[in-house]
Amino acid sequence: METLTLTTPALLFSAISLLLLAYTNRFLAIANLVRSLHARYKESPSQILFGQIANLKKRINLIRSMQIYGLASLLLCVACMFLVYIEWQVVAEIIFGIALVLLIISLGISIWEINISVKALNLHISDLEDTGRL
Repeated sequence: METLTLTTPALLFSAISLLLLAYTNRFLAIANLVRSLHARYKESPSQILFGQIANLKKRINLIRSMQIYGLASLLLCVACMFLVYIEWQVVAEIIFGIALVLLIISLGISIWEINISVKALNLHISDLEDTGRL
């Protein structure tokens, strides 16, 4: 096995940073939608709006988890770089492996959240399919 160098964990910085930016954009878009639906629900309560808000709440919690695991992965990459710098090679390799696992978990949760989003959108447009317009 090759020795872990400072550049190996550093390569993940840009990927994790872009993922976190995408996660944050998703979070902000959903947060705005929740605020809008909440105002509509206060004006005219309906079971459909309540269901949409509940779905969005679940997605917000998943996005929070995605962000936490992604940030933990980034933090461990920094720790790994420090450990490589002080020449604690074995510990650095273990920490880097954990960072990769955390990134995998974050991406897995992202897939789960995307599937929930697609199901919600399909449900939303199902009335068009029922009328034969789509």
